[in-house]
Amino acid sequence: MGPLFQSVGAARTYRRATNGAPRRSVACVRIVHISDCYPPRLGGIETQVRALALRQVAAGHDVHVITATPGATVRRGTEVLDGVVVHRATTQLPADLPVNPRVNREIRELLQPGGRAQGADAVHVHGGVLSVFAYPGARVARVLGLPTVATIHGVWGGIFAPAVRVADVLSHWTRWGVVLTAVSDAAADPIRRLVGSEVEIAVLPNGIDVDTWRAAHVTGDPDEVRLVAVMRMAPRKRTVPLVRMAHEASRLLPAGRRLRLSIVGEGPVASQVRRYVARHGLGHGRFVVDLVGRLAPDQVRATLAASDAFIAPAKLESFGIAALEARTVGVPVLAYAAGGVSSFVRHEVEGLLASDDPSMIGAIARIGSDDDLRRRIATHNRETEPEQSWPRVLAAVDAAYAVARVRSAP
Repeated sequence: MGPLFQSVGAARTYRRATNGAPRRSVACVRIVHISDCYPPRLGGIETQVRALALRQVAAGHDVHVITATPGATVRRGTEVLDGVVVHRATTQLPADLPVNPRVNREIRELLQPGGRAQGADAVHVHGGVLSVFAYPGARVARVLGLPTVATIHGVWGGIFAPAVRVADVLSHWTRWGVVLTAVSDAAADPIRRLVGSEVEIAVLPNGIDVDTWRAAHVTGDPDEVRLVAVMRMAPRKRTVPLVRMAHEASRLLPAGRRLRLSIVGEGPVASQVRRYVARHGLGHGRFVVDLVGRLAPDQVRATLAASDAFIAPAKLESFGIAALEARTVGVPVLAYAAGGVSSFVRHEVEGLLASDDPSMIGAIARIGSDDDLRRRIATHNRETEPEQSWPRVLAAVDAAYAVARVRSAP
């Protein structure tokens, strides 16, 4: 089954259901995704759900999305966007929070016979650590006897570590026949520790369009190493610690070598970063910080192509799609070994993996000092396609749907 399925027991189950390697299913005609959030709201889960839905439409499937997110023109009701039928089961709440107190009833009305999303061949539930709209959909779908896959996109850690009640829910899901998956081992392992070895959790990763993200490297000043981060500037993403670590690492570079850190994105801690930059005079000299702001995908790709290394400073990262984009462009990636980035970045192969902040400072200094290492990793990334390319991921998704159909059979 390859690296896409890293649970041995789960891989065996998938092989039984698909007679060998995963393949595209011709039986699954109507697919219904359930997600708290969906565009126009922007974020990791909703972006991936939309990308998956669009590719399933392109493959000839009838694809629906049930979400609690209001649309730009249709706040509540059904609309068709790029071939995807989107059912917006929204309520009027402050900040348009993706919460619906009638979630079970509304999803049931859509999925049951006579509903606008009736006759689903597969229901695919997408949730983070707390998804008060999507997760109830898994139970509703199984009560209706529908094949159901649930993918967990978040990492249970920190304040979410003692989520024993949720773990009990997931154990019930598997007994009901729900196929439980996560986007990486970093997302799956905390759940495995809670629910025990009897519950299979397969790895069903996010996908990337390799052809879209391939880009020729743009060389720069050989005395300057260009480090880039693409993130929402929020506390969980650790933007301020990133700047501090890069500042410390710049002092370890050889004489005459400079470090430039470009941060793409916006968010609530941007003002803290600006104060740090102003206080330390980081607008010029041996270490420079550029706050680029939010960019369109094409601009992000161009920025990555004109960079020498990418850094993902978040520790509780379930996957790291921005890091995968950088790795696909051909940029060496610096990240933490315990996070989801390690599912597609191996130490000294696709990048460098750190165990803690001091070792991350060392990794930044090393990638900035060792030109041969940086060039070798970049060459490998440009010449080697990541396992998470969309054709492989779509095959894995279809294999999960095949297992769900087997488990839901009378």
